[in-house]
Amino acid sequence: MRRHDRRRKPRKAHVRHILVANKPEAKMILEQINAAKKPLRTFKKMAKKYSNCPSGSKGGDLGEFVEGQMVQTFEDAVWASELEAVPQNFIKTQFGFHVLWVHSIVLPE
Repeated sequence: MRRHDRRRKPRKAHVRHILVANKPEAKMILEQINAAKKPLRTFKKMAKKYSNCPSGSKGGDLGEFVEGQMVQTFEDAVWASELEAVPQNFIKTQFGFHVLWVHSIVLPE
């Protein structure tokens, strides 16, 4: 976890993710979510079935986190994502491959 600057208010985000160990698995999950009639429902099911993260049991829900809590690559992808958009790609971190679903981003006043 990185430390955030206490002098300025950090951004917050509410995110779901699916964490898998390899690229082919991440690609397959992404394809199934993109082909689904109800992508968020499919995302939650896929998270429960495939995610290596404990959040998988909650449909991949990480809840709200504050800027500086997650690894930089993960956060950069979150801040660049469209809200409630069907994921078009995945990212790689030292933990594996992540498929992200960003529910909300709260910017400081």
